[in-house]
Amino acid sequence: MSAMAEGRSLELYFIDGRPDGMLTAEVFNWTGHVLMTPRTRIGDALARKEARYTGVYLLLGEQDGGPCAYIGEGEDISDRIRNHDTRKDWWTSAVLVTSAANNLNKAHVKYLEARLVEEARAAGRVTLDNGNTPPRPGLSEAAQSNMESFLGYLFMVLPAVRVDLFIKNTRPTVRAAVSPGAPPVPRFSLFSRKHGLTATAVLQDGEFIVEAGSMARLRWEGQSHHYASLHEELRKSGVLEQQGEHCIFTQNYAFNSPSAAAAVVNGRPANGTIEWRLEGGSLTYKDWEAGQLAGVMKEAS
Repeated sequence: MSAMAEGRSLELYFIDGRPDGMLTAEVFNWTGHVLMTPRTRIGDALARKEARYTGVYLLLGEQDGGPCAYIGEGEDISDRIRNHDTRKDWWTSAVLVTSAANNLNKAHVKYLEARLVEEARAAGRVTLDNGNTPPRPGLSEAAQSNMESFLGYLFMVLPAVRVDLFIKNTRPTVRAAVSPGAPPVPRFSLFSRKHGLTATAVLQDGEFIVEAGSMARLRWEGQSHHYASLHEELRKSGVLEQQGEHCIFTQNYAFNSPSAAAAVVNGRPANGTIEWRLEGGSLTYKDWEAGQLAGVMKEAS
């Protein structure tokens, strides 16, 4: 059987006692320290000891009607933000990333900055206010390994504090099974005779993944809905590419639900639990899921 993923414990501390105020985030056995603050509290945040450490920082907000971010580094983050970035008028919150022992040096944070810019551009979720992607500095093999480990923890922490610009929803080739002897990965299909659409998806590792080569509507045609912006985002990022009168998924893409996947495929709000059907049969996703839950309850009794 495959080994289970190792769990992590994240400690959040709400400095103001409010979920929309300043907060810190730390993980046991990780040297990193994250301080997140709304712009309205930036003065208090920059007065804190860790804000004067060497580190990287993110400025988050909106510009030209869409999400925007800036990634920077400094040997004294507070000095950099106070003297340079307060002149940017679009950002509304900041994330300061340092080491609890202040043992990051200039080369470390320049490497982290370069990697963060690379990952943000690869994810394509927000527009970066940075110019070019900065080059990675020359670090020893051991130092690079340490910084990649640091980033691994950081990419786990940031989504927990609602910072999602590094999240990639594209996925590699889907595995036929998790491990030898394991049941096959369930595969589902969606057909629309009216619009000539065919799409396939798998449920793997808790994600509903629409497979590359699946078809989708060229444009969002349904009523206004938050999935309309997702459809547009996938068009802009190249995950959906026009092919004649339809779009084609150029990569496997993980959705947070069958309904989100069905909505993007159909170009309208959709109940994916009844529109996706188990491949090779007539069961809807809803009926298949009910059968899985019944099996679990039977085993537990």
